[in-house]
Amino acid sequence: MTDTLSIYIAQLNQTVGAIQANCEKIAEAYANAVADGADLVLTPELSVTGYPLEDLVLKPFFARASKHAIEGLAEITAGDDAPGLIVGAPWQDGEALRNASFLLEAGEIKEIRFKHELPNYGVFDEKRVFEEGPIPAPMEFRGHKLGVMICEDMWFSAVAEGLKARGAEILLVPTCSPFELDKHPERQEHALARVNETGLPLVFCNQICGQDELVFDGASYVIAADGTVPVQMVSWAEGELNTVWQKVDGKFTCETEFQAETPDRMASMYQAMMLGLRDYVNKNRFPGVVLGMSGGIDSALSAAVAVDALGADKVHCIMMPSKYTTGESVGDAEKCAQALGAIYDTIAIKEGVDAFDNMLGGVFAGTESDTTEENIQSRLRGLILMSVSNKFGKMVLTTGNKSEMSVGYATLYGDMCGGYNALKDVYKLDVFALSRWRNENVPAGALGPGGEVIPENIITKPPTAELREDQKDEDSLPPYEELDDMLRCLVDEEMSVADVIARGHDASEVARIEHLLYIAEYKRRQAPPGVKITRKNYGRDRRYPITNGFRSARYNN
Repeated sequence: MTDTLSIYIAQLNQTVGAIQANCEKIAEAYANAVADGADLVLTPELSVTGYPLEDLVLKPFFARASKHAIEGLAEITAGDDAPGLIVGAPWQDGEALRNASFLLEAGEIKEIRFKHELPNYGVFDEKRVFEEGPIPAPMEFRGHKLGVMICEDMWFSAVAEGLKARGAEILLVPTCSPFELDKHPERQEHALARVNETGLPLVFCNQICGQDELVFDGASYVIAADGTVPVQMVSWAEGELNTVWQKVDGKFTCETEFQAETPDRMASMYQAMMLGLRDYVNKNRFPGVVLGMSGGIDSALSAAVAVDALGADKVHCIMMPSKYTTGESVGDAEKCAQALGAIYDTIAIKEGVDAFDNMLGGVFAGTESDTTEENIQSRLRGLILMSVSNKFGKMVLTTGNKSEMSVGYATLYGDMCGGYNALKDVYKLDVFALSRWRNENVPAGALGPGGEVIPENIITKPPTAELREDQKDEDSLPPYEELDDMLRCLVDEEMSVADVIARGHDASEVARIEHLLYIAEYKRRQAPPGVKITRKNYGRDRRYPITNGFRSARYNN
């Protein structure tokens, strides 16, 4: 038994299903830990297979492949004084499939522990694919008792208290905790509660990656037994850190001090969009993105995020003017693309619109022009973008924001077409705020230029779809200051119409917005995935029926 223990925290970017590549990353981190003289390497939850696995984990061969990979990783721990290694993977425990952590040491699988608390809310549905394990016992490692709590196990008292009762001396938390606004302090609040309950220090190791709608921000940390935070690792980037611990009178104390900067709200939102888009494009092997550049703020911010995430040479902006597109919009779009250094082209749609008018003239005879003709413009633009995508392989980046997606202010098979949407969970007022923020800041890790990359005129002019003469968003929608507050109440907080009205909003307007929210569900079901940023995103978080006769305004609230 030694009185010193060094725990190497490996905050890694893993890919779901890429077992071999994930193991190579783990082996690389392990080699770094060996060079740093570490005793034990801690990796995130399900680090061998990636997370979340969804139904992929139900394929029997997948579990066998991960088992073989763990056995291979165990081999790198062979040898005198080689560090131990904690990794995660699914494990077939008799008839039960479980979320497991493994202690690999001396070339063998020395210990296996199973996740007890399986989250089944919001974006999580682990009870669908895993069975819960018993309250775990500590892992024995070189005379020390390690209390391993897998992710959700940290959010409740049972596992920590059970580990303490069975002699655990330190709590280790391999986790995959997805980002949402204000999540970091919430995590630390739960971790601190476990520390206070047990009197034990805690090491939290989170992954860093984008996985479809979810992003994981890393931000691993250490909480000492006295509740202080001696170690705060970087957010939004991979990181590795060797933490040195001394055991005095049977109690562990972290001697390492490291404090990375914690990003503010705007920086975190922007980084989430960058990481989500970057990993989605790169891990799915797209050569880049193509998007419609309208001269408006949504496409401008989307282009900025894309350039920052992927590099200007991988971003193709296309302005598609119609007879309703102003010279101001054409100029703003070009200035923005030039400021970002992105590829820029113009493809006018007038001839295409005229062709559709002629094709449909007989069927539409005797009718007045309405949103049908407006949507033809949007759908023609979608056709152009998809054609460019098919020809050159770049993914179409959708540019609609959460406010518009909430009320159906988007055209199905038009501006909604595409493979991914960085702004999907960003309300319109935040789009404005993020655009101003980006002009004043270059995000860490961004590949785009500094300075004003979104022209001021794009930020200050009234938003418009420019599908008819002198159109403005507020012709059809309340001012965004009002709309966004109503939507946050109805969507994020699940408030009733009466409660929203009590905040000072017009009763008929709130009822109209709730109605628009519900009838747009069929559109959202067909929308591309996008980064989860808020407490409740459209997709994994919010699963509403399409056929829905409920309207809260009809009932006594």
